[in-house]
Amino acid sequence: MTDNRKKLSRWYFGGLSSAGAACVTHPLDLLKVHLQTQQEGTISIGRLTTSIIRNQGILALYNGLSASLLRQLTYSTIRFGAYEVGKQTFETPGHSLSFSHKLLLAGVSGATGGIFGTPSDLINVRMQNDIKLPPELRRNYKHALDGLLKVMQQEGIRRLFNGCSTATLRAALMTIGQLSFYDQVKMILLDSGYFQDNPVTHVVSSVFAGAVATTLTQPLDVLKTRAMNAKPDEFKNLMDLFLYTAKLGPLAFFKGYVPAFVRLAPQTILTFVFLEQLRSNFGFYPPIIAES
Repeated sequence: MTDNRKKLSRWYFGGLSSAGAACVTHPLDLLKVHLQTQQEGTISIGRLTTSIIRNQGILALYNGLSASLLRQLTYSTIRFGAYEVGKQTFETPGHSLSFSHKLLLAGVSGATGGIFGTPSDLINVRMQNDIKLPPELRRNYKHALDGLLKVMQQEGIRRLFNGCSTATLRAALMTIGQLSFYDQVKMILLDSGYFQDNPVTHVVSSVFAGAVATTLTQPLDVLKTRAMNAKPDEFKNLMDLFLYTAKLGPLAFFKGYVPAFVRLAPQTILTFVFLEQLRSNFGFYPPIIAES
């Protein structure tokens, strides 16, 4: 709940917090991408991790980190920033937005971030998936900006937005699951009288938000990852991709669910813990409105 005694976040804190969390959770995101791009057979997380380290070295788990950071600094900065600015605009001291309004604001903010974050997300998926390809088929992007430049030169600018529809819808659902549910759960916990505005409350709220976000977004995340990693003209449209994935049954849409949650839970926890610390130490107080 917002009041004059609590500091507010600056619009860019969300992007910085997400980038910091990504540095810790990137290996889990890489494993998730590998599992989602499998069409035949299954492999456990442990075997996949061991195989990557044995064949490529432990630093291979951080393949595509530059693209992951670029994605967070675009996608997450925009979605967190739009949500925070929206809340600060429409909330007044002692009167928080209703949960339905938070859901709507989070959805719009997430969709906006998803659109602008699609190019870096595409490079992120490709760089993470590169190490599982034969050497002659690898794209070998040096870093995120090199990947963006090569895609524009070799495949055209439109290719950077491949998978944009699924990425945008996923981003909207992700932001609903993370931001609006985090705010709501945190408010309920604080109002109960058993919790204080401290890291314990932040962790509990973010775990719940991470679980909701993973469940909402996993099917779209699978389709987005496949679309971004696909060869040119491999899929005619989203329905073609959907049917291709559905051949393996309903559970195919939840491939990589465990690493997705294992990755998203600490990602969400760290993001909000970092965000709350930035707000507490570097935030600002809202202007005091004199009562008439």
